[in-house]
Amino acid sequence: MSNSVKQQKKTAAMLAGVAVVMLSLSFAAVPFYNWFCRVTGYAGTTSVASQGADEVLEQVIKIRFDASLEAGMPWQFRPVVPSMELHIGETGLAFFEAYNPTDKPVGGQASYNVTPDQSGGYFTKIECFCFTEQVLQPGERVQMPVSFYVDPSIVKDPEASLIKEITLSYTFHVADIPEKQAALADAPAKTLE
Repeated sequence: MSNSVKQQKKTAAMLAGVAVVMLSLSFAAVPFYNWFCRVTGYAGTTSVASQGADEVLEQVIKIRFDASLEAGMPWQFRPVVPSMELHIGETGLAFFEAYNPTDKPVGGQASYNVTPDQSGGYFTKIECFCFTEQVLQPGERVQMPVSFYVDPSIVKDPEASLIKEITLSYTFHVADIPEKQAALADAPAKTLE
């Protein structure tokens, strides 16, 4: 075998290796990006905690609530109150109302963010309807809670400490309903005798 053929095989093997590495990195990019956003609050990604803040400050911050629907989502969706004021570190509880005006069950999953972006790492959710898929039966109206607080460490951030108002936004997207749930929704109601 000539040197040129050996060199071509070596080059082809190296290129194949580069392609495999690039493909592997592309699959790792989404989970890494999601992790990065959760840790840093980048792009308005909120934090999650199992309990409220350890400290409540005197400083008050206004939280605005925004609700929207993806194109084709048949629900009606709105915040119950448009805004509230809380002390930084105080646990807040807000409700969003969803209504399914259709004659069939519709599943939905909420995506969310906060603005301004610098507040993302400090806005912390304890419980939220957005953590799981929601299914509304025909004509069903529900109020869904979100409990949260603004981390007191926001006052130590030179940029974020100037924030006086945070907007929490949700967008509901249509989600596929698992077959079992759809079958239960289509089954006739049983009456007790």
